[in-house]
Amino acid sequence: MRIAPVCFIAVLALLPQAKASDKSPFTVRDMVNYERVSSPALSPDGKWALFAVRQTDLAANKGKTGLWLENLRTRDAAPPVRFTEEGLNVNSPSFSPDGKTVYFLTAKSGSMQLWSQSLQSKSAVQVSDLPLDVGSYKISPDGRNIAFSLEVFTDCADVACTKNRLEQAAARKASGMLFDKLFVRHWDTYADGRRNQLFVSRLEGGKLSAPERLTHVDGDIPSKPFGDASEYAWSPDSSAVVYSVRVAGKTEAWSTNFDLYRVALGKHGAQYAKNLTADNPAWDTGPVFSPNGKTLYYRAMKRPGFEADRFAIMAMDLATGKKREVPSKLDRSAESLAVSSDGKTLITTFLDNGQQPLFAVDIATGNVKTLAQDGSVAEFDAVGDQVLFTRARLDSPAQLFLTDLSGSPERKLSVNNDEAIAKTAWGEFEQFRFPGWNNETVHGYIMKPANYVAGKKYPIAFLIHGGPQGSFGNGWSYRWNPQTYAGLGFAVVMIDFHGSVGYGQAFTDSISQHWGDRPLEDLQKGYAHALAKYSFLDKDRACALGASYGGYMVNWIAGNWPQPWKCLVNHDGVFDTRNMGYATEELWFTEWENGGTVYDKPQNYEQFNPLNHVSNWRVPMLVVQGELDYRIPTSQGLSTFSALQRKGIESQLLLFPDENHWVLKPHNSILWHDTVNAWLKRWTDRPTP
Repeated sequence: MRIAPVCFIAVLALLPQAKASDKSPFTVRDMVNYERVSSPALSPDGKWALFAVRQTDLAANKGKTGLWLENLRTRDAAPPVRFTEEGLNVNSPSFSPDGKTVYFLTAKSGSMQLWSQSLQSKSAVQVSDLPLDVGSYKISPDGRNIAFSLEVFTDCADVACTKNRLEQAAARKASGMLFDKLFVRHWDTYADGRRNQLFVSRLEGGKLSAPERLTHVDGDIPSKPFGDASEYAWSPDSSAVVYSVRVAGKTEAWSTNFDLYRVALGKHGAQYAKNLTADNPAWDTGPVFSPNGKTLYYRAMKRPGFEADRFAIMAMDLATGKKREVPSKLDRSAESLAVSSDGKTLITTFLDNGQQPLFAVDIATGNVKTLAQDGSVAEFDAVGDQVLFTRARLDSPAQLFLTDLSGSPERKLSVNNDEAIAKTAWGEFEQFRFPGWNNETVHGYIMKPANYVAGKKYPIAFLIHGGPQGSFGNGWSYRWNPQTYAGLGFAVVMIDFHGSVGYGQAFTDSISQHWGDRPLEDLQKGYAHALAKYSFLDKDRACALGASYGGYMVNWIAGNWPQPWKCLVNHDGVFDTRNMGYATEELWFTEWENGGTVYDKPQNYEQFNPLNHVSNWRVPMLVVQGELDYRIPTSQGLSTFSALQRKGIESQLLLFPDENHWVLKPHNSILWHDTVNAWLKRWTDRPTP
C-alpha cells in the first residue's frame, strides 16, 4: 500500500529563516563542510528509510560517515535520527531480508569487515573476522548466506595465503616489481597480482562461517577501480549468483568485454560458471533478477572498446537465453537499474538534456515515465511502489526524497545542510541552446554571480567538462562546482559540446577522432552566443578552466583560440596525445578515440595534438597535476609547465604528490580552490588595456 506523502513544512518552519541581506556567497570552505547524503535504502516493509551522511573531519583531513534512520509512517514527519554510534565510520548499508537488521562495512576492528546492528539496538556487532578487507557484499534473499568480495592472489588455496604473501612482500629488502602484462598500474594503484573475487559464507548465529570461494577467474569482481556490488546479484531463490567480469588476459588494458556469468551455490569451480552473454563482445553489467527468477535484466553496450557507448537495458529469458532490449527506442544510456516488487516496472536513471532524472519503464510496453526530474538523481532504492532516492541540483548538494511509481508528489526527507543552504546567496542559473557544429543544437548553462546586480558586468569563468563524454549539467560536484566561482563574483558559462552525454548517442559519438575541431567550434559558438544574450558578461575579463579532457581542451585553446582569455587553468590535462596513447593505463580509451593504436594511426594522434601548437601559446596558465594520476600521467602536466616556462609565459604549477586524477582530501581541496581563485582574480582584476 502506498504511503501518503506527509507535509514537511512543519520541520522546515523550525529552521532559522535568513534574510537576503544576511546571505553569504558560497565558498570552498562551505562546500568542504557540507554533509554528504548517500546510500538510500528502504526496509523490506517500506517503513524505514536508511541513508548515510558523510561529515568532514578537517583536523583528521578526511570524512567520517554514519547511518541515519527515518520512520516513513510517522505522521508528524519527525526528522531522521542517527542510527550508528558517533565515531563509527561506515559504508555500504543494507537491510536484512526480514528488515530487522542493518548490515554495513566498517574498519572499526582495524580492517574493513562486515558488521550488523538491529533496529532495536544502539550498538553494532562484528559479523565477519577475516584476515583481508571485505570490499563489497550482498545478502541472499533468504538471509542465510552472504556473498562478498575479497582481493586475493587467485592461485592461493585459502584467504590466509594472501595475507601471508603480502606480509612476506612487505618484509623484502628489494622494492622492484616484475610484470609480464599491462595494467602495471591502474587509476592510482600499482598492480601486485591480486584480484577481486567473490566468496560466500553462511550466517550462523550472527557470524559468518569460513568463506568458500565462489569465483575462479582472471578478472576482478567487482571491477577496478570503481566497481561495486551492483555488478553481481543473487537469484531470488538464493541458489545462484550472476556476476559481471572481464576475463581478457593480456588484452585487458584494451578490452571492454565484460560478460555475465552464472554460478550455482555449492558448485564453485571455474568449470561450473556459465557465460550468459558470450555472444556480445562488448560490455554487459548490472544484473537484476525479476522477482520470479525467470528473467535477468542488465545493461549492455554493443561496440567493443568504446567505454562511452550506450548502455541499453536488456531482458534475458533464463530458460531459453533469448534476449531483447527494453525499451527498444530509447536513445539514452541507462546509468543504473532496479526492478519493482511486482516485476512489472524497471526503475533507472539516465542523463537527459543536462539533467539526470529518475524514470520508470513499463516492461511490457517499453513506455517511459518520469518519476523525478529538475536535477540529477544519483542513487535510489525501490520497495513495493515506493522509491527512495538522492537528488542534487546546481544550487543544492544531494538530498533524500521519497516518491512512488505512480508519480505522486515527492517528499523531502533529509534536513542536512538546510540551514546553511538557506543562508547562502546562490548564483542563479538557466539552460540555453544555440546552433553549434553542423548547425546542430547544443546546450549550455549560464550562472550569475552570487552578488549579481543588474546593470553591472562581471568577469567570466568558462568551465570545460572532462570525459570527454561527460556533462556540466544541473547537478552538484565537490570537485568542479560552478557555485564556488559564482561566490567569488564570477559569471559562469558551461557548454555541453558535441561528445557530451545525455543528448543521444550520435551526439556522444561525434567527438571521437574529432577532439580538436567539433567541440572547439561548439565552445566558440556557445561563448559568442552567451556574450550576445547575457549583457552582464564582461568579455574583457574571462578565463577558461578545465580538467582531464577539459584540461586537454585548455591546452588546445592555448594554441588555437587564445584571443578571448586573460588566463587559463589546466588540471590533469593531456599535452601530448601521442605519448598519452602509450602512457595511460586504459588503452581502450585512447585507441577508440583516435581510431586505432599510435603505431597504426599516428596521423590521428597528431591531428589534434596540443604540443604541435605550443609556438602559439601566450596566455598565462595555471597547471594542476596529481602525482598519483595514472590516467593522465604526471609527465603530461610537467610537459605543459615546461613549455610555458620555456616560452616565458606567466605560469604556475600546483602539484599534489598524494592525489590521483581527482583532488579528494579536504585540505587539498581548499588549497586547490584558493590557488585557482587567486589565479582567476589576479588576471581578471586588472584593468583592461
